[in-house]
Amino acid sequence: MAIIDFFDRGVRINPEGAAYIQDDRTFSFREARDLTCRVANALLADGLPSGTKGAVWAGNDVTAWLCTLGLWRANMTWIPVNARNSAEENHRLLDAFDCEVVFFQAAFAPLLGDLRERLPKVRRWVCLDGEIEGAVSLDPWLEGQSPSAPAVAVDLDDVVSISPTGGTTGAPKGVMNTHRSVQTFVAHYMLAFGYGAEERPVNLAAAPMTHTAGVISLPTTARGGTVVVVTKPEPALMLEQIVKQQVSELFLPPTVIYRLIEAPGIELVDYSSLRYFLYGAAPMSVEKLKKAIDVFGPVMAGGYGQTEAPASIAFLPPAEHFRAGTLASDERLSSVGRPSPLVHVEILDDANQVVAAGGTGEICVRGDLVMKGYYKAPEQTAETLVDGWLHTGDIGYLDAEGYLHITDRKKDMIITGGFNVYPSAVEQVIWSHPKVQDCAVIGVPDADWGEAVKAVVELNPGETLTAEELIELCKQQLGSVKAPKSVDFVDALPRSTVGKVLKKDLRDTYWTGAERAI
Repeated sequence: MAIIDFFDRGVRINPEGAAYIQDDRTFSFREARDLTCRVANALLADGLPSGTKGAVWAGNDVTAWLCTLGLWRANMTWIPVNARNSAEENHRLLDAFDCEVVFFQAAFAPLLGDLRERLPKVRRWVCLDGEIEGAVSLDPWLEGQSPSAPAVAVDLDDVVSISPTGGTTGAPKGVMNTHRSVQTFVAHYMLAFGYGAEERPVNLAAAPMTHTAGVISLPTTARGGTVVVVTKPEPALMLEQIVKQQVSELFLPPTVIYRLIEAPGIELVDYSSLRYFLYGAAPMSVEKLKKAIDVFGPVMAGGYGQTEAPASIAFLPPAEHFRAGTLASDERLSSVGRPSPLVHVEILDDANQVVAAGGTGEICVRGDLVMKGYYKAPEQTAETLVDGWLHTGDIGYLDAEGYLHITDRKKDMIITGGFNVYPSAVEQVIWSHPKVQDCAVIGVPDADWGEAVKAVVELNPGETLTAEELIELCKQQLGSVKAPKSVDFVDALPRSTVGKVLKKDLRDTYWTGAERAI
């Protein structure tokens, strides 16, 4: 199936139903489809061929998302632009990925004004919600365009998106996903979180739709369900929408969940409509996961994926957080679930050989979920895709029951005094302290140990804690080698625009002038 076919499936199922809701505005499936068709026809009328690369520079917004669907309906390639990025970062991406069309909200026009001359490959600028010099406004541009779908040939290996990698360990690369890889994600999601024929899911899109929240909206609309779009993940706004719209599923990264479960009055909200509360994109604290289950009920669902293998390498459904009616062991809860049915997952050693059962090595994936490669980067593609295997850069193991565990990022491992220390194990202990909101464990220069384990900790508002207390807690549970040698407390950890802690930035603070391969 072409990626747009999943949306059109929802149109056939529920044509007059609500496809999207934002604030007090509802878009029916039929209305939304008509707009995507008109966008696609306008792009083709501009003489732009299939494969043209287009970006949407906007916050979470239904019209912006429908322009993304319009690009796909014309079999063009979407370049996700995170509106929270700096203008320079987005300029670098649009230029490197050969962008030719930019849809944007008027609020971002001041940033774009300086960039237009430096983006000569862009042939069409479209303002979604205003009149901006040098750009065409959306409504006049669409005037006279047919609301019928254009006839466009599609190959499953055509590229539907060029997505920048998270960039937490270096310069972002352009991940080329195809109709084939995205349809595999949708199939995985619908298998993992199935609904009956008459049920209509309601998805809350609070995280950026330029990332996981966007692709997760596809299986919702494919089932004739409704996507409720909120502009930013403010706890009060999200909780209000869960109740008002009877939200049945949502995705949030762990760092946002940590703040949500500390919100005043969180236990008083009615969450009875929720069926799936998906967490992922970063490691989740087991203790905070338990608290989330206490607050929201047996609806938490873990997911593991990468931009290079969209969002569905493995799932831990709500029921598998339990065993025989009681909460499962910490070992189970710390896993990312069992591998999805349409991918092959193995643990490989440095010689690309499968390790013995239970052994630790690099998590590698093959199958239709895997990306086509990195845009204009054949050497980096060859390093990451080896003999058909996607090398994820994550270290982990498969346990006796087939659950996948991620012990850490390969580049995050700390070698201290000749011993390997995986930061995630230390972070789980620190996260368990009730006064800790979030933390990051890194290696820092040490004359005796080479690298020493350091914890950088963000406390819950109003709390105080000493380094000695945390170090002793880690010694009790992990021993002295893995325990931090020092702890720094910060008001806020550095994070990417999608909420991932930027360990590279933290390490740079301590390694300036020292030698370390990162």
